Amino acid sequence: MIEAVVFDIDNTVMDFMRMKREAVSAAVDAMIDAGLKVPKEKMVENIFRVYWQEGIEDQNIFDKVLSEAGQVDFKVLAAGIVGYRRAKDAAMTLYPHVRLTITELLKSGVKLGVVSDAPRLSVWLRITALGLQHYFDHVVAYEDTGERKPSPKPFLRVLELLKAPPERSLMIGDWAERDIAGAKGLGMKTVWARYGDQFHPKHSGADFEIDDVYELVGIVCGINSGKNGCKV
Repeated sequence: MIEAVVFDIDNTVMDFMRMKREAVSAAVDAMIDAGLKVPKEKMVENIFRVYWQEGIEDQNIFDKVLSEAGQVDFKVLAAGIVGYRRAKDAAMTLYPHVRLTITELLKSGVKLGVVSDAPRLSVWLRITALGLQHYFDHVVAYEDTGERKPSPKPFLRVLELLKAPPERSLMIGDWAERDIAGAKGLGMKTVWARYGDQFHPKHSGADFEIDDVYELVGIVCGINSGKNGCKV
């Protein structure tokens, strides 16, 4: 019996890397328009190099990359930030069938939670921008435990809030080494969101692998044997 489903957000609910690429591209265009004398491809490459070194949530990314080339021109920096924010908002979209999937799970009586490695405000900004702020019972972000997946602490925290034991809970995420390994280590059922994968592991280690998030409804209904009004 599945009582709770826990979602990762980035590359599971929303196409985070698509949003990030489009926002960075727009930011660099804006910086070049403001006077930046660096070729676009080189600037984009430098930004993602620093992202991979410092973390994809780095809030000072443009300051750091511009400072590498010398003194920061605040006209260029401001143009990049504004360009990034505008493009990010436009590119922040749900994967197909996410809202339908969440609605069906809620109808079946399943409790819904989120575990994210991102900062709390960033997580809530994404959830709210996507129009999902009223769907999740509890959201656990980095500040709630001070540890990131696959540490058991974020998973244990959301399960405590949801009042659901691990063996009656399911985790869906795109990152096999973090989402799947961390949840599976506690005895949770696991679903790998293959459609959002960025790392291409040979084996995800998940109990189920899906190419469309709506397949999650069938998995939960199958485990619950059609109880609680769950329909496929």
